[in-house]
Amino acid sequence: MDPMIFPEYKKTGVVYHIVSLNDLKQVLTEGIRYDDKATYETKYYEFHKIIDAHKTKKIPDWVIRRKAIFASLNYPESHQFHSHTAILAVRIDPKRCWVANENCANEIYEPFVLQEMDEFCGCKKYLATEGKALLTKYWETSLSFMDNQIYRYDLQEGYDAEVLIQHAIPPEDIEIRYIISDHRMMDVKSWKQRFC
Repeated sequence: MDPMIFPEYKKTGVVYHIVSLNDLKQVLTEGIRYDDKATYETKYYEFHKIIDAHKTKKIPDWVIRRKAIFASLNYPESHQFHSHTAILAVRIDPKRCWVANENCANEIYEPFVLQEMDEFCGCKKYLATEGKALLTKYWETSLSFMDNQIYRYDLQEGYDAEVLIQHAIPPEDIEIRYIISDHRMMDVKSWKQRFC
């Protein structure tokens, strides 16, 4: 397993959320809500909705993917970040968070988006079979944030843990850790020395 960028949650008390630099000022002044980005309605709402539709009975009612802010517990040093983004450390209420294997959801994203195009209409069959099984697995292998701190599903091979934060995050619980460009990843102090 690759070495990780950050110390463990038990030491830091934070998880990590990535935002576009275009959204950074708003996030630092207003905080983060699940639906505060323009892409929420246009790009993700229906995708989250189909995943929610496959929730199993063991998942508490308060866990709603389409109303979640997504975060990560950590990133391997080899992780490829998108350019023009910031990695934020956010403090959470761990009792109001859920952990799931993002790999299961990511496996159906492209077929979900492309299924309405004639050239890719075969994706509908995939979504009804393998895709459905993946979404069932997504929920069956998920657990509360608190339970994950005990059982550590996030450390299992092939488990790309995403944290579903089920509450808004106020500005005082947000700190910038890194700014990512096409060419480098710089902590805030180094970035300010270079550009300010």
